[in-house]
Amino acid sequence: MAGEGSGKPLGEFERIERFFAPLAGPGGLGLLDDAAIVDCRAGQHLVVTADAIVAGVHYLPDDPPDLVARKLLRVNLSDLAAMGARPLHYLLTTALPSALGEEWVGEFTRGLAEDQRRFGIDLLGGDSVATSGPAVLSLTAIGQVSAGMEVKRSGARAGDLVWVSGTIGDAFLGLAVLRGAYPQLAPEHRARLIERFRLPNPRLDLGGRLAGIAHAMIDISDGLIADLGHICKTSCVAAVVELASLPLSPAARVIVDGEPGVRTALAAGGDDYELLFTASAGLAKAIDDLSSAIDIPITRIGKIESGEGVRLVDAAGQTVPIDEPGYRHF
Repeated sequence: MAGEGSGKPLGEFERIERFFAPLAGPGGLGLLDDAAIVDCRAGQHLVVTADAIVAGVHYLPDDPPDLVARKLLRVNLSDLAAMGARPLHYLLTTALPSALGEEWVGEFTRGLAEDQRRFGIDLLGGDSVATSGPAVLSLTAIGQVSAGMEVKRSGARAGDLVWVSGTIGDAFLGLAVLRGAYPQLAPEHRARLIERFRLPNPRLDLGGRLAGIAHAMIDISDGLIADLGHICKTSCVAAVVELASLPLSPAARVIVDGEPGVRTALAAGGDDYELLFTASAGLAKAIDDLSSAIDIPITRIGKIESGEGVRLVDAAGQTVPIDEPGYRHF
């Protein structure tokens, strides 16, 4: 067991001092005070988001702890990206069982340090508690956006086109692979799908560049259909999504070619953390140019209409039934 044979386990404050204090930025005050201090520049708004991940629900208990940490940070950064914000700081709360010893915590904080450098963000503080249940990790991210440039869920308009970045369904398939599915899949495809599940890529650069272009935007966490449904409900509109237009990775295409019915499941699969947005049809060229400029695929997958709800259609325009539009906690 991690931590065994290393003498008396570290107490709460010793653990914070050893593992977490080195991650703190100036506003975190060395994690020596009860609260942090955050500046907000004139003409800017702070954007704040929080997400939690639970062992056995959002990640597998034997996933590498450095990747667990990076996923935790990145799913929050994806929320900032969806509003066009740039990341600044974060707060972290960990509820860990005693079986996860100091070695696990050390690898966890190593992953945080790696992504702090990558994304230019630092730790302000948080809390550390013990639990007899599964590990629960909660992170609150703070970002910054120019006042008036925030992209919300509520701005979609009838006549808008619906766009999505990257590819859809890889994380859903990656979890299936980790649970033993698709053993015939080539090793490189298996590795790529698992990576997409364990390590999402928040589209921060794209999110910032879509400010002023996108009318409404959200990141895909619960599933494309479910998350587009959130935009539609908030904007009081409806949407039609073309099943055949959903962008698939080479690995996903191999699976769909063998099992065409899987494509529908990918429309409802979660954990993609791609950006899903609506924009005027007249901005199609600008969006294509942006896609080329930052080398991220952006695909038109449907349109916004008057009405309510989201309808998935096949090539003939017929509605494709979906049992569940996305992941539900309750």
